Amino acid sequence: QVQLVESGGGLVQAGGSLTLSCAASGNVIKMYGMGWYRLSPGARRDVVASISDFGVTGYSKSGEGRFTISRDDAMNTVTLQMNNLSPEDTAVYFCNGALQDINGRYWGDIWGQGTQVTVSS
Repeated sequence: QVQLVESGGGLVQAGGSLTLSCAASGNVIKMYGMGWYRLSPGARRDVVASISDFGVTGYSKSGEGRFTISRDDAMNTVTLQMNNLSPEDTAVYFCNGALQDINGRYWGDIWGQGTQVTVSS
């Protein structure tokens, strides 16, 4: 069973930075398109940033210019660097993507368990 595991969340002051990591495990040999989403209280889960398996990136309006998504296919990890954080960025951040395991099986739309990011004013 493949899975995605996020880490790096925590409490930070406004204006600060955090780096979130997402590690694919379970005999994963390939990551396809990957993305970071967030869920704030009272809101729906929205995409924050995405990266294709060719490295093409995309960002939400709220993340453009402040967030950077990257991937390390050798380590099967995806990273979200977040700078100049504001209290509006407080949310649970989820990693999502499609994976392939060592048996060649394709696993689409896999979600991690989420990591809490809290930005204090």
